[in-house]
Amino acid sequence: MAKFLHIADIHLGFDRYDTPERTKDFFRALQTVLERYAIEAGVDFVAIAGDLFEHRNIKPATLNQAQVCLQALKQANIPVVAIEGNHDNRPYGTRTSWLKYLSEWDLLKLLEPNDGADAQHRLTAWDERTRSGGYIDLPCGVRVIGSNWYGATASRAIELLADAISALPPGPTHTVLMFHHGLEGQIARYAGALRYSELLPLKAAGVDYLALGHIHKNYTAEGWVFNPGSLEANNVEESRYPRGAYLVDLSAEGVNAQLQTGYFQRPIVRLELVAKGQESLDELMQLAIDQAIAAAAQHQGDTAPILELRITGQVGFDRLELDTRRLQEAIKAACNALMVLIKYDVEDVAYQTPLGDGQNRIEIEQTIFEDMLTAHRDYKNRATELARGLTDLKDRQLSGADEESLYSLVETLLDLAETADEPIHQAVVPE
Repeated sequence: MAKFLHIADIHLGFDRYDTPERTKDFFRALQTVLERYAIEAGVDFVAIAGDLFEHRNIKPATLNQAQVCLQALKQANIPVVAIEGNHDNRPYGTRTSWLKYLSEWDLLKLLEPNDGADAQHRLTAWDERTRSGGYIDLPCGVRVIGSNWYGATASRAIELLADAISALPPGPTHTVLMFHHGLEGQIARYAGALRYSELLPLKAAGVDYLALGHIHKNYTAEGWVFNPGSLEANNVEESRYPRGAYLVDLSAEGVNAQLQTGYFQRPIVRLELVAKGQESLDELMQLAIDQAIAAAAQHQGDTAPILELRITGQVGFDRLELDTRRLQEAIKAACNALMVLIKYDVEDVAYQTPLGDGQNRIEIEQTIFEDMLTAHRDYKNRATELARGLTDLKDRQLSGADEESLYSLVETLLDLAETADEPIHQAVVPE
């Protein structure tokens, strides 16, 4: 029986959200999954099915992270076989890449077919001297075959790979093919996904285990197609999907692949606050902070969560009055969160009184003022009275009244003299 670890979409060097701590998360995920499910589990080999790196051009620190993890496997005498994905593949016409560099330094074996060759020469055996080859027969009784990143030509590449596999000399009992592409129906908005039927030539050619990558969601098909998903969620949306690493046993009884998730993953908490239109600006902000504190309290371990707060519904004030940056900072200061992401998608409370036939300009104006005031949480109870006051204010301004008298009328309307201890709301003077 052979045992191996199948991982994909590690994305070392991930640099979105502009925080070094988040970049380290992807290193922590890889390091802990290899310690727990490769070294401690005593696997025969590790298969990386594409996208070890986030970018083709990487920083020295990212290369060092890869070397640290791969060196630990080498010291444990666990070979690593890998292919390039769309994130870390070499551009057309380029002879080398960082994966090729790691392969030349004997930290992994980069398996690459000769795609321009005929079936007899498309897959050559791994050569330790040249550090190149399209497949390798491992002592554990498994033949591992590599592939390139094919993009939109994946279906045609499968046919050519199947012919090349069929042309190989007899080998070990089990055959594993690493292929960086996804199946249709797994995620929305994915153009170029493969149909399951397009994979069948590989099964007919003798592939027992198809090790996929590319889609960051765990899925399997028909007991021989496996996609572990990304080790760490690349964005908040991905946190909805199961993902991890496959610990696989190959035996005469078949394939036994178990998804493993017990390694470092940054907790991601998604919240929604639905505004009802009755809250003041300060009350809505406090509700958001309280909800975030309660959610973060459920993650009191050493790993601070990423928190996403969606504010939806209707507000009884100008929606632009809510400073999302200020709210973000307040939530982060109030709870144990690595990052706070706010999605603010609300509508102003709208009131529209039907206009009657024959209304004159003054009556129409009064109706509009009342609608505007009724939509405001602080003024709705005095909408009729204040609407008349706004009409008076407008008439005085048009007749040339001085600013001092206009502000005096505003103070009278808002009863500021009697509510000096309350927040002062700035009135809008119609022109």
